Amino acid sequence: MSGDHQTPALLLFTGFVAVTLGITTWVSRRRHGSAEEFYAGGRLFSPMENGFAIAGDYMSAASFLGIAGLIALYGYDGLLYCVGFLVAWLLVLFLVAELVRNCGRFTLADVVAARMRERPVRIAAGTSSVTVSVLYLVAQMVGAGSLVAVLLGRTGGAAQAWTVIGVGALMVIYVSLGGMRATTWIQIVKAVLLLGGTVVLTVLVLLRFHGDVDRLMLTAAERSGHGKAFLAPGLRYGGDWTDRFDFISLGLALVLGTAGLPHILSRFYTVPTARAARRSVVWSIGLIGSFYLMTIVLGFGAAAVVGPEAVRGSNAAGNTAVPLLALDLGGGPGSTGGTVLFAVVAAVAFATILAVVAGITLASSASVAHDLYASLRRPHGKPRSEVAVARWAAVGIGVVAIALGLLARDLNVAFLVGLAFAVAASANLPVLLYSLFWRGFTTRGAVWAVYGGLLPAIGLVLLSPVVSGSPDSLFPAVDFQYFPLDNPGIVSIPLGFLAGWLGTVTSDEVADEGKYAETEVRSLTGAGAA
Repeated sequence: MSGDHQTPALLLFTGFVAVTLGITTWVSRRRHGSAEEFYAGGRLFSPMENGFAIAGDYMSAASFLGIAGLIALYGYDGLLYCVGFLVAWLLVLFLVAELVRNCGRFTLADVVAARMRERPVRIAAGTSSVTVSVLYLVAQMVGAGSLVAVLLGRTGGAAQAWTVIGVGALMVIYVSLGGMRATTWIQIVKAVLLLGGTVVLTVLVLLRFHGDVDRLMLTAAERSGHGKAFLAPGLRYGGDWTDRFDFISLGLALVLGTAGLPHILSRFYTVPTARAARRSVVWSIGLIGSFYLMTIVLGFGAAAVVGPEAVRGSNAAGNTAVPLLALDLGGGPGSTGGTVLFAVVAAVAFATILAVVAGITLASSASVAHDLYASLRRPHGKPRSEVAVARWAAVGIGVVAIALGLLARDLNVAFLVGLAFAVAASANLPVLLYSLFWRGFTTRGAVWAVYGGLLPAIGLVLLSPVVSGSPDSLFPAVDFQYFPLDNPGIVSIPLGFLAGWLGTVTSDEVADEGKYAETEVRSLTGAGAA
């Protein structure tokens, strides 16, 4: 892109940053400094507001950039991400949202610790939550780097590196100054912008093909170079048994992982009642479902209008398919319409990344302060010290996410999020479901469930083709690949549930029937909820 094309995009992005920093500054002057204000925004948000914020938190760079790119490159097989991400919300609605809101205060560990010995459970759950959050943050950082390469017309690492550093600095400012209230309003603004931008692009794609979806699909198949195979299962996951198991593993991770994501669970504490939490999920399902339907159109539109080769030439993982589609729909690189539309899409994508990283950073810093620090500190600490620790934790997590984002900048962002979902489903979901529904669950079972899912998931990723042994790996020059699948979910998720069961049946501890009854009544009725 030329300098004339870069300027509008940078101006729009700068405008969004200015607005969000204004929101953060305004909120920081009104905050009371309490843990409830910092972690949960005072529990004052309505179901509609929280539903938009959940949608803003969930519709990440992986959704906007990565999924459309995967569909543009692999056709039907890219749809798996859309289906998995959306179906996951049914599990959240029926099993998690209301019960978590009633049983906890700020984090996942609150739910589990209500029945167990707090210290070991909080350390395990806090460690797992931070790990999942950092993996998710890396995906957003990679998305930021991919976008700036197109925006500035540079493929060198310097532009991407400075973008990742800038996004990391902004997310630390949002979280440390504004807490949950500022983060929520940033996510609401971002959700409105993202949905609006996606609607415009979807309409333009359909107008290009005169509303004929069949023609859109056939054109995409023709330009893909794969013909009808582009519209059938198997182009990405239809090879040997390894690809097929990868398909199953990814599906399990996407469907089960959402219910274990710390930044999604923390959103249920920002509303005043469990009923409001349930209604928030209904709002978010409507918004997210509409978004993913439009993402399918954008993915096939990118294949039909831009072409997979051009998409792959700009970014091998397909992360720039939507910006390139916008440029073409507006009239091409030399047109005013293309410049404006590209600028809007680039600004919305940056807004998406900033809002999501703010939510994830807040959730992970809450886990560090509320779970890890609170479990390890001396008994007589200052009442406000936990919030101060959370702010410093945001800085440390930001630094780690920046470093890993620079390392993984050539991987597809939707794929990276799939790894985060696998870890969440392996480590967080088993302990959450056992705590809510198993009367005999014990402290050892809880700790084993977390580590029994977390350690295998991380270990299998390190030994997979993601890290070494192939040209697309993080370290292509070395080979210590012993696990053949890209996503570990098919192995690590059952191990998490098995470890929780094994830890419980081998424990000498007798489950406290009274605490379980109290938790059951509280989860179902809301009696005594914070």
